[in-house]
Order: sequence, then structure tokens, then C-alpha cells
Amino acid sequence: MKNRYSFGGDEHLFVECDESMSLEAFFKSLSMTNAVRDSGIRGVTEICPANASFQIKFNPDVIRPDDILREVQAIEAQAEKAEPVIKTRIIEIPVYYQDPWTHETLMRFRERHQDPKATDLEYAARINNFATVDDFIAAHSGAPWFVSMVGFVAGLPFMYQMVDRPRQLQVPKYLRPRTDTPKLTVGYGGCFTAIYSVRGAGGYQMFGITPVPIYDPEQKVSYLRDFMVLFRPGDIVKFKSVGREEYDQTVADVDAGRFAPAMSEVTFDLTQFRADVDGYNAKLEGAIHGR
Repeated sequence: MKNRYSFGGDEHLFVECDESMSLEAFFKSLSMTNAVRDSGIRGVTEICPANASFQIKFNPDVIRPDDILREVQAIEAQAEKAEPVIKTRIIEIPVYYQDPWTHETLMRFRERHQDPKATDLEYAARINNFATVDDFIAAHSGAPWFVSMVGFVAGLPFMYQMVDRPRQLQVPKYLRPRTDTPKLTVGYGGCFTAIYSVRGAGGYQMFGITPVPIYDPEQKVSYLRDFMVLFRPGDIVKFKSVGREEYDQTVADVDAGRFAPAMSEVTFDLTQFRADVDGYNAKLEGAIHGR
């Protein structure tokens, strides 16, 4: 994958790592973003990572466009020689699938949906050839997810499932966007799962809700007092299906300051992952609770 470069106005350099979505593209974009940031190029004022691309804002009075392009291309050449390994975290996120709040919302917007007579989960299960909704939920929560980007809405993670391409879930967004989505809804659109960090409009299919806040600008949530956003690009997320009782208990624990998501520092090696996807995922999942 060779990067494609283009300038936007006098202050922005846009770098496209690949035209299609894949772990390889996300990994390259993340590695390049980190390398550009660590290089300390004089005149760079901001770096904005996306899924398979990123954008650099620079001061043209400090560095000329041709010079920053040359600097970034040199970093690309070095990055291509590096081993595809990153230090990151794996985080367990409980999800109450088929919850009453997203169900009430999706029923209000049936006229905007591809299949007005089915719930979002029923539709997703059917078009992905699962016999039941429970089978689809098992697939959605069964393998971990790579956080390729955080943004669009503050703190919202875009996540791509770490499975072989034939097992990749595909679910289109609503035909027309909704004007309401409950906060902390776990949704799906295209090849990405996302967690809605705030309440608002949306178009992803709604599968459930998590009791775990992921964005807190007031920083009152105990585990978000050092940084208001939970996720970072490169994080690995493992969903845990929970029922109403565990959901309610987790909400109470969060409110009381007794809860923090289970997580562990891990090393992710893309080459080893590709050699044994399921075995490597099992190893990552075991790290959450120190196994």
C-alpha cells in the first residue's frame, strides 16, 4: 500500500493510506500518525488521524508545502521497514443487547429503515445469514475489535472486528438518519461498530447499550478524571454480553465511583495475528483478566 498525498489549501496535507478498510490500512495509518507526531517536524500544528488516512495541519510560514511533503515521505519510507507491532490496551466493554431504550427508539424510526417490520438486530442477523438474533450477538461479541479512529462526535470510537474477511459482518446504515439515538448506544454501519458517546442524531443500526461512560467533559466519572475520553486509536475492545441485572449494577457502580472497565496493556503484532487469528484473539482476551 503506497500512500497518496494531496494538499487542502495552504495549511493541510491529506494522506490516504488505502482506498479500502482493513486492519493493515488502519495499522499503517496509526503507525504513520505516531511517527509524524514523534518526529517533531517544525511547523506541524496538528495531526488528525482517521480510519485509513490522516491529515496534517502545518504553518506555511514555518515550513513550505514541498518540504513537509518530503519529510512525511521520508517517514513513510522508514515506517515501511519497521515491524508491524504496537503497544496498546485491550478493554472489556459490557453491552446489554436488545435493551428497552434502543428498542423504543428504533420502533419510532421504522419508516426510515430497510426492513420496517424487523428490529435492527433481526435485520442484521438475516442479511448476514445467521439463523437467530442470538447467533448474531454471539458473532458480534465473540471476537475483539480494533479502534481505528476516535472522533466525528467527541469520544466516539470506530471499531473494526478482528476476524478473517469472510467472517466480517456487514450492515448498512439506516436509509435516512434518525433524529435521536440514546447515549451509549452500540451501533453498526458498513463494516464498523461504534459507541455513541452522547445522545443525538444517527444512522447506525442499534444493537444494544453499554452502561460504561466513554466520554465525560466534566470529568466526574472516576476512571475519566485524568482524560475525558476513554478510547484511543489502536485500542482493542472486547464486548461482553450482559443482562439487565448486571447492566443496572454497573450503572450503580459507575455512579458510586466503584467501577472501572477491565483492561490490560498488551503488545499487538499484526504478523502474528494474521498467522493465527483465533489463537491470537484468545491470547488477547485472556490478558484482560490476567490469564
